[in-house]
Amino acid sequence: MLQPGDTAPEFELPNADLELTSLAELKNQAQVVLYFYPKDDTPGCTLEAIEFSDLEDAFAAANSVVIGISKDSCDSHGDFRDKHGLAIRLLSDEDGNACEDYGVWREKEAHGVRQFGIQRSTFIIDLEGKIRHALYDVKPKGHAAAVLELVKAL
Repeated sequence: MLQPGDTAPEFELPNADLELTSLAELKNQAQVVLYFYPKDDTPGCTLEAIEFSDLEDAFAAANSVVIGISKDSCDSHGDFRDKHGLAIRLLSDEDGNACEDYGVWREKEAHGVRQFGIQRSTFIIDLEGKIRHALYDVKPKGHAAAVLELVKAL
């Protein structure tokens, strides 16, 4: 698991419009709130994405950009964004490399069945590319507001 002080793993992934976003391009420009979520358009993931989108201006005022990553396709991200009017960037990690690099691809148990999936997690990355906060196994309700307070305190 990544810890505060670790260098954030690099990534370059496509968004819903097939445009690439990389951590390197954001370095020295804005703090990055990078959150991993299990699946587009599911109840918890929708709640979390809407809460982050609702606070987009507050994150921008704190010189931060919010990026959500899941293993869903770019098309799925586009549908999810458009259906719920999401303002945040959603990146597709279909091959799972970023999920592996950030340690969020984990074995989970649901209804007595063990399978691998994304553990809902958030990383706050500073201007130099260092992880300032690594939050694993978070709950979606109220998470965006709590992350905003952490960002403001940096």
